[in-house]
Amino acid sequence: MNRHELIIGGARSGKSALAEQRAAAAAAAHGLRVVYVATAEVRDGEMARRIAHHRARRPAHWGLVEAPLQLAAALRANAAKDTCLLVDCLTLWLSNLLFAGAAARQAENGEAIDCPLLHTETDALVQLLPTLPGSTILVSNEVGWGIVPMHPVSRCFADEQGRLNQRVAAACEQVTLVAAGLPLALKSG
Repeated sequence: MNRHELIIGGARSGKSALAEQRAAAAAAAHGLRVVYVATAEVRDGEMARRIAHHRARRPAHWGLVEAPLQLAAALRANAAKDTCLLVDCLTLWLSNLLFAGAAARQAENGEAIDCPLLHTETDALVQLLPTLPGSTILVSNEVGWGIVPMHPVSRCFADEQGRLNQRVAAACEQVTLVAAGLPLALKSG
């Protein structure tokens, strides 16, 4: 079973819960093992509580891989025909890339974004997705429905998130939008 799905939605829309339900269903229906690919990093108490909440919701037997920057490499290393990879989330991963590379500083200084880390990692993910065996479920925030942010780093983030979501959606067979806990199929293949 090779299937790749992007689940997008706003903050607290229910997208992570839906992704976890889909991963559990794939495991039950097809005998897949589930590997949760976490992109968040604990940087403060509030984030630690969020991570603990997500951890408590998941079955204990699911695998865990932490990939705050090199997501494509983590997916490549863990993908298999009998595996469902659940990536939560592309939004935090992108934020990590923007701040680990030069993009956030460049945006803050009003410069054009020239960040090899950002471009190399996002290109690697988009090129890898169609080749992965097994099932992959990726979670991402839809940030393009609000006003254009005032701060240059926030504008840079919104632009890059929109571009990333479009590229990942094109590489996936299925795309689901979640609003108020309700899934809406945008693309099904």
